[in-house]
Amino acid sequence: MQQPLISIGMSVFNGEKTLLPTIRSLQNQTHEHWELILMDDGSTDQTVRLARDIDDSRIRVYSDGRNRKLPTRLNQCVALSRGGYFARMDCGDLAYPERLAKQAAYLETHPGIDLLASRIIIFAEGGRVIGTYTFKQTHREISSRPTSGFYFAHPTWMGRTEWFRQHPYRVDMNKSQDQELLLRTYRSSCFACLPHILLGYQKNSLSLVNILKSRYYSSRALLIRSVLDKNYVLAAGVLNNIIKALVETFAIAAGLDYRILRHRSIPVDPLEIPRWRQVWNSCQKVYGENKA
Repeated sequence: MQQPLISIGMSVFNGEKTLLPTIRSLQNQTHEHWELILMDDGSTDQTVRLARDIDDSRIRVYSDGRNRKLPTRLNQCVALSRGGYFARMDCGDLAYPERLAKQAAYLETHPGIDLLASRIIIFAEGGRVIGTYTFKQTHREISSRPTSGFYFAHPTWMGRTEWFRQHPYRVDMNKSQDQELLLRTYRSSCFACLPHILLGYQKNSLSLVNILKSRYYSSRALLIRSVLDKNYVLAAGVLNNIIKALVETFAIAAGLDYRILRHRSIPVDPLEIPRWRQVWNSCQKVYGENKA
């Protein structure tokens, strides 16, 4: 039976240090019928050269020399997709070998699901495990508190390509574009999250600028949605974002950013560690001749 074609969209900016392990994790997939649409976002390092040097016909590299930010690049990836399914991937993250296979199998047998995520393991430099995030499995659980955000890891998303075309990312949301999209669609779409860890999510440190930008864009999305949907309860989430931003600013200023990382995550089941080590090690191999 022919495997469904999965299009993977990845926007990269100056990713020369982590690009190759990320692509290696895709080449290790048990589901081999995929294409990677790698959209360079104005890198000034060796990202484009490294990507084009990989001998794999499934990888398509696009570069126009401009920095247009993630939502614009993701919309371009969707427009160029040939597969029936579209999956997200970020440079620096590592997909478990069974990620595409498990998500595609679930979507094939659950036609009512529009968007599927999975659990993640959070790691720092050298593959050191930090923890994992709390996850919600059903649509009702995922969408139960829209004012507080959606526990639905963006780099793990996979859905039907047509759904992404019908619901493009807002190009003016340079941060929190995933939360805005979920907020915009949760009433008319159906989400689910697999209980398996299928992705390693890289998180080395916290940037106060990025945190404040994310809080700003998240608040903006809540305000816009509250007006358009005439659901003014959503605006209450803005206060929640302000309080969190103040706490995070204080913690980072005091050098306690590592505590925020710990606070945001929960411990990983020790039984998951050996499996993560296998994934990490398998992606660190030196590139030789790659499968085409």
